[in-house]
Amino acid sequence: MIGCCGAGMWSREVEAAAGLGQINMEVIFHERQEGSLCAQHCLNNLLQGEYFSPVELSSIAQQLDEEERIRMAEGGVSSEEYRTFLQQPSGNMDDSGYFSIQVISNALKVWGLELILFNSPEYQRLGIDPINERSFICNYKEHWFTVRKLGKQWFNLNSLLMGPELISDTYLALFLAQLQQEGYSIFVVKGDLPDCEADQLLQMIQVQQMQRPKLIGEETAQSRDERGQKTDLEQALDVNHPYDGTGMLDEDEENFQRALALSKQEIDMEDEEADLRRAIQLSMQGGHRSEFSDSVSQNIPHSSGISQSESLSSEELRRRRQTYFEKQQQQLQQGQTPDLHDKPTTSSNALGTDPGGDMSEEDMLQAAMNMSLETVRNCLNTEEKK
Repeated sequence: MIGCCGAGMWSREVEAAAGLGQINMEVIFHERQEGSLCAQHCLNNLLQGEYFSPVELSSIAQQLDEEERIRMAEGGVSSEEYRTFLQQPSGNMDDSGYFSIQVISNALKVWGLELILFNSPEYQRLGIDPINERSFICNYKEHWFTVRKLGKQWFNLNSLLMGPELISDTYLALFLAQLQQEGYSIFVVKGDLPDCEADQLLQMIQVQQMQRPKLIGEETAQSRDERGQKTDLEQALDVNHPYDGTGMLDEDEENFQRALALSKQEIDMEDEEADLRRAIQLSMQGGHRSEFSDSVSQNIPHSSGISQSESLSSEELRRRRQTYFEKQQQQLQQGQTPDLHDKPTTSSNALGTDPGGDMSEEDMLQAAMNMSLETVRNCLNTEEKK
């Protein structure tokens, strides 16, 4: 076993810290939890050094088991109680590293220390204030830890903590009462503890602790939760704002996307209107070609070799139709019968109802409108059949 530093074994660093009035928790010996070796950590934190190892505590446990076996054999090795005892596992240790209170008590006897149950009637009759003690060992189920006074201050040296926890004198009694309420068994350590550097240094300088140490695993779990929350946030941003290289993930991008959508909608509407206009124009051109084929053939020279009526624009067709209507009006005013050869040929019955040509201007306009509507309907029917 390795002993702690004795009186007078001061390092230059400790002397310098004492001279400057500066000290931190690193001067206090504190073993953190490894496996289920809390009994070992409890003893070493109490004694402020690496005094006991699992091998040494196992040896003490085996010695206790042998003593119990000898006592049971006194009742007869052939008795049922003895055979049952041999078949049972050890009550002083197990494979996980747990050690019983008997093991801890025997380990402390090496240093002349004794354990007394804190809430026992014998101790309560003494009426001792907890702050006047030197240390306590606390146990709940299979976990052990030490509460010790170093210098003039109390510290919780639980191996499940990341470091020592400072406990004020006014809070000590409340802390122990809270442990008892939670089901802990508390033992008072009686006797003189080995000298250690932390106890000597803290006799002169008091330490201050701004933040309580976290439990082992608590910081890791918190970091893991923060990473998980960050990942969820990144996923939410990826879903709502896919990254396209522009780097815009704010309100400007939303406005930009909204403007694009409206612009696209307007373009689609304009495209639909343009398609509709082109379809009507083509339908009208197709109707005009059949309506005015005779008239165009009389006025357009055939020497070109190309049917110019096919290349006429809608404006030209409108102008030619207006000329035809004016010609018919002039003939009616002069009392002449319109030339039937000048009348456009159509599949509509609107113009064929009056072969004599005695039609008013309103009748001719109505007939032209009926002819255009019928042509459009024919074109739509043709498109549907396709």
